[in-house]
Amino acid sequence: MPKITIPRLHEMRAAGEPIVMVTAYDYPGARAAERAGVDMVLVGDSGAQVVLGHDSTVAITTDELLVLAGAVRRGTETAFVVCDVAFGTTELSDEQAVATAIRFVKEAGADAVKLEGGSPERLSRIRAIVAAGIPVVGHIGLTPQTATALGGLRAQGRTTESAERLVREAIGVAAAGACCLVVEAVPSEITEVLREAVSIPLIGIGAGPADGQVLVLHDLLGVTEGRTAKFVKAYGTIGADTTAAIAAYAGEVRSAAFPGPEHGYAASPEAVAAARAALAGR
Repeated sequence: MPKITIPRLHEMRAAGEPIVMVTAYDYPGARAAERAGVDMVLVGDSGAQVVLGHDSTVAITTDELLVLAGAVRRGTETAFVVCDVAFGTTELSDEQAVATAIRFVKEAGADAVKLEGGSPERLSRIRAIVAAGIPVVGHIGLTPQTATALGGLRAQGRTTESAERLVREAIGVAAAGACCLVVEAVPSEITEVLREAVSIPLIGIGAGPADGQVLVLHDLLGVTEGRTAKFVKAYGTIGADTTAAIAAYAGEVRSAAFPGPEHGYAASPEAVAAARAALAGR
C-alpha cells in the first residue's frame, strides 16, 4: 500500500471514500493502526489524559509529545502522521508557532501538525506554518485546549451565534492553507454545511457523517475508564481483558502455580555442584 499523502486525502474526499483516522501514542499502538490499514494517525495531546494521567490536555509538554510522536512515527509506514502541538507553544507569535512545528517535523518526522481554533490569531499561525513548508490540520468545534472559554467540554454549533462562528472559522482555516480540518462535537446538520463551505477533507469526531472519522484509540479499544463522550463507540474490551489477565497472573503467582517447570531453564548437575561449592567456600 502506498504512503498516504495530502493529494491522496483530497482524492478520497472527491471520490466519497471515507478517511479513517485514529490516535496513537506509542509504537505498539502505531503498529496496530498500521496493520489495520488506517489512513491517518493522530498523536493527540489527549495523550496527556489517556497515557500520562493528567486531568486535561493542557498539561502535556512539547518534549513529552515529541517522545510519543517519535514512537508513533517509527511504528508507521503508510499512514499520514499528524501531531498535536502543546498548549502554550504557538499562542505567543507566528515565530513561536513555526519553531514549534519545525521541531515536530525534524525531531519526530511528523507529516503535519494540528492547531486548534479559528480566530484571527490562529489563522495567522496556520499561514505562517504553511509558509514554512509544514502542512497544518485545523481543528474547530469543541477545542479541548481552550474548552474553558467555550463553557466547558460541550458541543458547539447548537446556537445561531455558534453555528455562524463555525462556518466563518472553517472558511478561514481552509483559506489560511490547512490541508484538512477536524470538526469535534458539532451537530451533523452543521457539519454538512461546513462540508459545503470548504473543499478540504473534514474529519469528524462527534460531528456526524463527514469525509472521515477519528476516535481515540483507548476509547475504541475499551481501555478508557469511567464515563466517555457521547460520540465514543467501543469496538473492543481490551481494558477489561487486560485487568483479567493481570489478575489471573497475580493469582497464579500467589498460589505458586506460576512459574512452572516449563517456564524455566535447565542447568547441568556440574553447574549446580559448582554453585553449591562456591556457596560453601565463601
